[in-house]
Amino acid sequence: MKRLSGAFQIAAVYVGTVIGAGFATGREIVEFFTRFGFVGFIAILFSGYLFITMGTRIMLKSHDLKAKSFEQFNEYLFGKWFSKFMNIMMMVMLIGVSAVMLSGAGAVFEEQLMMPKQLGVLLTILLGFITMMVGMKGLFAVNTFVVPIMILFNVFLMMYSVTDARFLEAFLTIPPVDDGWKSVVAPFSYVAFNLAMAQAVLVPVASEIKDRKVIKYGGYIGGGFLTLILISSHMTLVMIPDVTLYEIPMAVVMKHFVAGFYYLYILIIYGEIFTSVIGGVFGLEKQLAGYWKGSSIATFTGIFTIIYSLSFFEYSELLSYLYPLFGYLSLLFLVLLWMKHDSK
Repeated sequence: MKRLSGAFQIAAVYVGTVIGAGFATGREIVEFFTRFGFVGFIAILFSGYLFITMGTRIMLKSHDLKAKSFEQFNEYLFGKWFSKFMNIMMMVMLIGVSAVMLSGAGAVFEEQLMMPKQLGVLLTILLGFITMMVGMKGLFAVNTFVVPIMILFNVFLMMYSVTDARFLEAFLTIPPVDDGWKSVVAPFSYVAFNLAMAQAVLVPVASEIKDRKVIKYGGYIGGGFLTLILISSHMTLVMIPDVTLYEIPMAVVMKHFVAGFYYLYILIIYGEIFTSVIGGVFGLEKQLAGYWKGSSIATFTGIFTIIYSLSFFEYSELLSYLYPLFGYLSLLFLVLLWMKHDSK
């Protein structure tokens, strides 16, 4: 039972790290999958397979290497010299993604709660700072609470959508798009990007777990849950006309079809955005600890200041430009991870 409990904790951190502003709100899923219709669903199934196998592989190898940060893991993947370049790229990407998450938190307040965007951004920074001071236990606690609720709500919304008489037609439709070729590379760029970012948290977490089987089961469970969330979100989002027009499309579903749970779901979306913010900041702090001997408080303050300055950009603009770009940059990471197979 203790092993299973540990596996679920790891799975929750894995899911919570990957599910960020774009994933939880549905915007990221629309961008990579839903706008391609049924072809996007096929791409989601393949993405799920990659999340299960490659995410588990990252954690198992981190455990074997006893890697404390993504810098050490990248040295294993890319070699001593090229890893230095990749580490710099990873830090830039983590900062960019954390800024996207922070902007997403502001978008929740502005678009859904009709409150100032800066209120959401500053509240997220305050809560993130408090969580970071607690350390690894804080990371586990937040994810273990938020992730199961998120999964239950996604499955609930999916069940509501599939009972609609219009569902089958919407699900099987393949809409005309100018960049249909992207549906072929979407599973690779999407998973590569998310895993490259998630390693900032998965590597140090896995290195601190003594039982290898706990890590393995946690990776499989987490990857399975990510697949379930992708499928359920997609099946819900296909029911929204002109879905690409909304910054937070999942909230649109709640507001129009299941209004009684709307504000609770907004809270869950915010919770998932928050888990990715603290995950990114946690990974950056672990990496900077090897170069900067100052206090953790000073490091966290510096990180939050930088991502706060970037969060002034519009959330949807950050998402549509940065995510695909980072996805392509992360493809090399995924290819090497696949090639360096460890059957242990």
